Amino acid sequence: MAQVSVPYAKSAVTFTIPDENLVGIYESSVHHCQPAADGLALVEEALAHPIGSAPLATLARGKRRAVIIVSDHTRPVPSRAILPPMLRQLREGNPAIDITLLVATGLHRATSADELRQKLGDDIYDHEKIVMHDSRDAASLCFLGILPSGGELWINKLAVDCDLLLAEGFIEPHFFAGFSGGRKSVLPGIAGTATVLANHCSEFIQSPLARTGNLDGNPLHRDMLWAARQARLAFIVNVVINGAKEVIKAFAGDSVAAHDAGCEYLRGLCQIEVPAADIVITSNGGYPLDQNIYQAVKGMTAGEFGSAPGTVIILAAACNDGHGGEQFYRFLADAANPAELLARLAKVPQAETLPDQWESQVLARILSQHQVILLSDQCDPAIIRGLHLEVARTPAEALAKAFAIKGAGARVAVIPDGVSVIATYKTGG
Repeated sequence: MAQVSVPYAKSAVTFTIPDENLVGIYESSVHHCQPAADGLALVEEALAHPIGSAPLATLARGKRRAVIIVSDHTRPVPSRAILPPMLRQLREGNPAIDITLLVATGLHRATSADELRQKLGDDIYDHEKIVMHDSRDAASLCFLGILPSGGELWINKLAVDCDLLLAEGFIEPHFFAGFSGGRKSVLPGIAGTATVLANHCSEFIQSPLARTGNLDGNPLHRDMLWAARQARLAFIVNVVINGAKEVIKAFAGDSVAAHDAGCEYLRGLCQIEVPAADIVITSNGGYPLDQNIYQAVKGMTAGEFGSAPGTVIILAAACNDGHGGEQFYRFLADAANPAELLARLAKVPQAETLPDQWESQVLARILSQHQVILLSDQCDPAIIRGLHLEVARTPAEALAKAFAIKGAGARVAVIPDGVSVIATYKTGG
């Protein structure tokens, strides 16, 4: 019998799988990469050799106002390692430059003062000018044209009015934008609500090109790139982090060229090929990403694409905060079945996109093809069932339910962290 652990909350859960059923354990090598130096040194090295751009100090010359888009509390971006070298280089190039840190909240709530201090460190929090983006504050937004999709582009005025727009961030696989980082700092990071909703419309989410690890032809990515160009995003510093949230590689320079280089580097670490399996066990990477079912949908996608219809996906996620969004929950809870909801959402016009519609659409898409068992001993079972998911409180219970569905000889593949991989499936075993 094989003992296989997957992340869960701040620890892990262990599945006991018969050797004859286990086809393998598949994970991104990024988790185990050890940094060659500390994060600050790696960022300094990247800044010393910018990709497709003049150095940051050179860009700062003659500029009056610079804005650095920084990530919010929902992203494990090591801002303490990224921002100090950026700030120093800007001031070396232009001691008089006025710098504002603009927190990219997207549609999230505002980051609290304590969260900001923890993220940025005392020195930056106490001495730098920090502004919180609010996607719903029309007075703080500026119209920049019509996106390729037809949606209106509204972004924060501070970004439009500055002379030099920069962004920090990190790159990881993203379940419909392909990868995080780069252009996402602008859209959805500092965009207006209407712009984000238009970009996350049902047509785009349904596109087979809007998938983990894919940028080519991805309609969301196309809009995001256009938005970043309109906003004149001049320079980025994006990092790749390991399982311990340490920087293992940094990319600095032109917002497109540096991001492309980072994505290709990460692809080489995250791409996995999984043999045909009847049961896929995965997780949302543990805390903080597995605190609710809304976020846990991301991990489920690792068991979706390329796997045969009817594959049972076991997703281990604490979901101690419940569903993660009332609108998200109601979409599915009020639907007769996932297929009915999927068909209904596919007809929603771009201009009528509702908040959290996209997450409900992705979950409905998964459930219309696969059965999902949510392993959680911290979430109300009624909430889980309301979202058309099966409930299991222990790994043994989850496996027993999966084998009851697929048979005693079912093949089991384990992807310990579903949000860190770009998974493809072999056909025929």
